[in-house]
Amino acid sequence: MAKKNKAGSDSLSTEEKIKAAARKVFLRKGFSATRTRDIAEEAGINLALLNYYFRSKQKLFEEVMKEKIQTLLQTVIPVLINPATTLEEKMKLIVANYIEVLIANNDLPIFVLNELRKENVNFISNIPIQKVLLQSSFMIQLKERRSDINPIHFLVSLLGMTIFPFVAKPILTQSGLVNEKDFQSLMKEREDLIPVWMMALLKTKL
Repeated sequence: MAKKNKAGSDSLSTEEKIKAAARKVFLRKGFSATRTRDIAEEAGINLALLNYYFRSKQKLFEEVMKEKIQTLLQTVIPVLINPATTLEEKMKLIVANYIEVLIANNDLPIFVLNELRKENVNFISNIPIQKVLLQSSFMIQLKERRSDINPIHFLVSLLGMTIFPFVAKPILTQSGLVNEKDFQSLMKEREDLIPVWMMALLKTKL
């Protein structure tokens, strides 16, 4: 955990500088390949100063991961729990919000998925995702629309169609199927297409 600043805004600026550098290095290298020295060099400070603010690479990594997980959750949870919007509106908002965040953070899905599989991340179980999700307006509306199907199927399909293209982006771009500009155009098109596909799934009889 970061130390409380003693020198006002200068100390806070140094702490934020370290965290910004850590985000870049962890995203680029992952936890295992990153050294605290790499972060210090990225931040333009000496290693002793980094150690003063963050006693271990593990603590610094957990702070960065919490921010990344929160970025993903804050994109979708307010939409899921809002009882004032229809199911169709929720789907459009979830897709549009996620695509906007992921266009700005292309490496985020792969980074989070890779690191969550490793033993160095142990805080995810403390986030009440299950409780919030199962009691959400979104899940209630899905059950009302299709009581014969577990609503988790629809949520997984919705998120999968939205997030997977960003996971597959290296294959798409390196194979020459799309360039960066084409990829972003495709993702913007999916903002309209995915909700239509999801509504068609809801109408499909088993």
